[in-house]
Amino acid sequence: MDLLQILVPVYNEEDTILVVLKKLNEQKKFVKSFSITVVDDGSTDNTSKLLRKNSHLYSNLITSSLNYGKGNAIIMGLKSIKTGYVLIQDADLEYDPTEIPRLVSLVDQYGADVLLTSRLSGSPMTRVHYFWHKWGNIFLTRVFNVLNNTSFTDLYSGYLIFDRKLVNEKKLKFYGWGQQAEIMTYLVKNAANIYECPITYRGRTYEEGKKIRASAILNVLFSIVLTRFRILFS
Repeated sequence: MDLLQILVPVYNEEDTILVVLKKLNEQKKFVKSFSITVVDDGSTDNTSKLLRKNSHLYSNLITSSLNYGKGNAIIMGLKSIKTGYVLIQDADLEYDPTEIPRLVSLVDQYGADVLLTSRLSGSPMTRVHYFWHKWGNIFLTRVFNVLNNTSFTDLYSGYLIFDRKLVNEKKLKFYGWGQQAEIMTYLVKNAANIYECPITYRGRTYEEGKKIRASAILNVLFSIVLTRFRILFS
């Protein structure tokens, strides 16, 4: 892998953002070519202030005056990233940056264009999920697999690495939770070598700041179907 581009979308994560960035920087000892782009999606807590005071922890900071959603933050980040491989890193510590060297090694070893991680297949440790979150994800993953002739086990795992040239951000239409399914649809269409591997997961509770709600399932389902048919008839 010539260059790993870490994209960190963040919204109101004052308790964890610096911990995440420090852990990411520690991985530079193991990954030779490394860049960190943070996109602050209109945070209203102390996240923005902390980022400005700690500019040594990232390569590039992009800010939005309003909160439009994680999908918009990713689009803004992709506009500034032109080459290399992209890894999307949430700012909430549900996924541990210490796993990144292993993921990079797998991409290099197998020549992967895309590597999606899975909490549901061989994970060494996973914090117990909310029941409906887990089965909602399983349902959406199966719908995606049927429409795209794939065999993923965890469509909405938070660690995804892909070759930047495989995604045209100008084609991305979803700003909310549906965007990962949208990106995955384009990756399946454009990539030659797609892999999945297990990942350790420490999911947060709502009391700890988890943001996704049950209503997201409709947005994701719409994204899966619409993007697939958009590709078929384009």
